[in-house]
Amino acid sequence: MTELVWEGKYLNEKRVAPVRIALPFQTVETVNESAQDRLRTLDLFAAGRETDWRNRLIWGDKKYVLPSLLPEFAGKVNLVYIDPPFDTGADFSYLATIPDHLETAEDDTVTFVKEPSILEQKAYRDTWGRGLDSYLQWLYEAFVLLRELLAEDGSLYVHIGPNMNHYVRACLDEVFGPGSFQCEIVWKRVSARSHARRLPFSHDYILFFGKSDSIKWNSQYVPHGESYIASHYSQTEQGTGRRYRLDNVLNQNPDRPNLTYEWKGLTRTWRWTKRKMAELDKAGRLVYAKSGMPSYKRYLDEMLGVLLQSLWTDIPPVNSQSKEDTGYPTQKPEALLERIIKASSDSGDLILDCFAGSGTTAVVAERLGRRWIACDLSRFSIHTARKRLLEMPGVRPFMVQNLGKYERQAWQAAEFAESSDFRERETRYRSFILELYHGTAISGHMWLHGAKSGRMVHVGAVDAPVTLADVKAIASEVWRAAGKGKDAPKTAGVDVLGWEFAFELNELARQVAAESRVDVTFKKIPREVLEKRAVEQGDIRFFELAALAVDMKMRKREVSLTLNDFVISPDDVPDEIRRSIKHWSQYVDYWAVDWDYREDTFHNVWQTYRTKKNPKLETTAVHMYDEPGRYVILVKVIDILGNDTTKAVPVEVK
Repeated sequence: MTELVWEGKYLNEKRVAPVRIALPFQTVETVNESAQDRLRTLDLFAAGRETDWRNRLIWGDKKYVLPSLLPEFAGKVNLVYIDPPFDTGADFSYLATIPDHLETAEDDTVTFVKEPSILEQKAYRDTWGRGLDSYLQWLYEAFVLLRELLAEDGSLYVHIGPNMNHYVRACLDEVFGPGSFQCEIVWKRVSARSHARRLPFSHDYILFFGKSDSIKWNSQYVPHGESYIASHYSQTEQGTGRRYRLDNVLNQNPDRPNLTYEWKGLTRTWRWTKRKMAELDKAGRLVYAKSGMPSYKRYLDEMLGVLLQSLWTDIPPVNSQSKEDTGYPTQKPEALLERIIKASSDSGDLILDCFAGSGTTAVVAERLGRRWIACDLSRFSIHTARKRLLEMPGVRPFMVQNLGKYERQAWQAAEFAESSDFRERETRYRSFILELYHGTAISGHMWLHGAKSGRMVHVGAVDAPVTLADVKAIASEVWRAAGKGKDAPKTAGVDVLGWEFAFELNELARQVAAESRVDVTFKKIPREVLEKRAVEQGDIRFFELAALAVDMKMRKREVSLTLNDFVISPDDVPDEIRRSIKHWSQYVDYWAVDWDYREDTFHNVWQTYRTKKNPKLETTAVHMYDEPGRYVILVKVIDILGNDTTKAVPVEVK
């Protein structure tokens, strides 16, 4: 077979294989799970029994997510639909909206282009960094893993543009085999357009491949065209308005003795038995000519339509006036995914989309009673999909997951593999982070690892959050070290760098500052640290944590929570946009509450969020506890950029 070769496909005459590190998933949130379901899941898990299925929304790069799905789902996915980026100008930017502050007379709504995060920039470089060569290697690795995930009767649909279709088709032929090609679907996505130098593109392709010869297939139909209806269903039934046509009731095979009989004075070989003819006559489905010859009344609304072909011109794209529009730049219409899912899966089957975007695949799979896994690299994508799912009446419980600390542990072990001693590896890791932070490493302290701009620096571990006990120990050591020694800062200040933080730490920072007279700042170590190319190009920035303030009121067993302030890092919002903000609540897009957090997973049992139809955001949540006791309430806020901030509120119910 002719082979498509690109730079990077082979290394030392061996084909470059995809990453195959299988990491455990961390469940960071469950959505719409009742307290009863939660207890049942815990009981099943404790008994070593299989827990009930939960659909999955996964934040992460498909490079790591797909191999991590293999141990559990190899050979079990019934349908994969992916819509990978196929425009060399696609850079992960999107239009972010600051909503109107409803308490002012004027409309304060303002939009701005949210530039891609460093992680998304890195993904763009991985995809297009070497042009077509890196793009094909990127897709090839995904196709290899997706084929392994597919069931034997499974199907893959790849949505692609005319500029890349031929390359991607050749790549799929190599991975799946030319005989696995099923169809090249042409979807007309836009109406007529003009171009000065060539015929303009008005369509996309959807390449349809099967894993084997025995793929699952359910024939689909489209409605008849208007001209066909006018010519073939020209009659209208009085009273009902139903369109119909008259069909022949004679049998095409005259040699059918059992169907040859006399009917109302006419002896013929009929299509049906005499009993069936009587039933049709009684139901008014037989129309008689003057000669007494009957015809069958066939209604248009009882016909399936025209068998679906490979040219799809009947599904318009999502426009800004559409009810399903989310504003996500690459959003595909639900009707498109509904047709694909119905054709290649049955109720209860498992659907996978590793370029989830706005979440259309998950939404349609949910509505059609399929199980689903949707993943994407963009936080904004995950947040958009979560909101769309929550808008669905009766949406089943689902999980939000990532690879979290396990990915970081694997990175640390690989990056500093030559250090066999644990302490040496930790020292090299912290020096690496300090270098990225543009700090200077120092020694002689337990909790302080560096200094920068007159402040001390603490570097958190890869596999544990920074806790209250850590902060107290850090503050104590800062106070003792301030002004002492050549590396010591002149003032008592410290930057605490961490991958994860205990929920209440921003509030505690103020307490620590007041009690210990130490200025504490928390900054998040970005995931981009794990990406070699981002590090090499100096694309690493550390941002301060957002701050959330919540008021709580109690009345017997009723608890009410009210958001009263929210401050986010200004780095991602342009100065002119920040100046237009009238109220802190305009930064909040969504918030949710777990009324009984047990230090396991955030169980999202109450939420409110802005929608296109209703941009107003409730700022108070109320809950009635059934039993007295001590509880921890966990509040999660998602800002307009898809970033989350959490706060723990302890409460004693009497």
